[in-house]
Amino acid sequence: MKPKVIVAGAIVVAFIIFGSVSFLQSNVEYTDVTGAMKTHKKVQLKGQWNKERPSAFDPKTTQFTFYLVDEQGKECRVVLDGAAPNNFEMATSVVAKGRYNPDEGYFHASEVLTKCPSKYEAKSEEVKKST
Repeated sequence: MKPKVIVAGAIVVAFIIFGSVSFLQSNVEYTDVTGAMKTHKKVQLKGQWNKERPSAFDPKTTQFTFYLVDEQGKECRVVLDGAAPNNFEMATSVVAKGRYNPDEGYFHASEVLTKCPSKYEAKSEEVKKST
């Protein structure tokens, strides 16, 4: 075989392996607090911000801490690297991406996404009146 064919084949195989590994690492599943505590993989934790518990930004560590309650009612402290996301106070639901830290007892998030109420959604009374 020619050396060019061997090198080209090796490059193609390397790209396939790299692409597969990247895909598997970026494939992050949704879970609840209990599932996040059991797994050591990166997961997406969906729930609501517990506004009754304290939330704060620590400028020394540049971390934002808040409490999240999942759909089963289980609560978890979430520590986000960075400041609170935009519109966090208006959020109807929150998705935190990261890993549960069993040694410290909190969910360490690298990213937090918020779902806010849309100003374009009509209120239920307005929809009933228009039909």
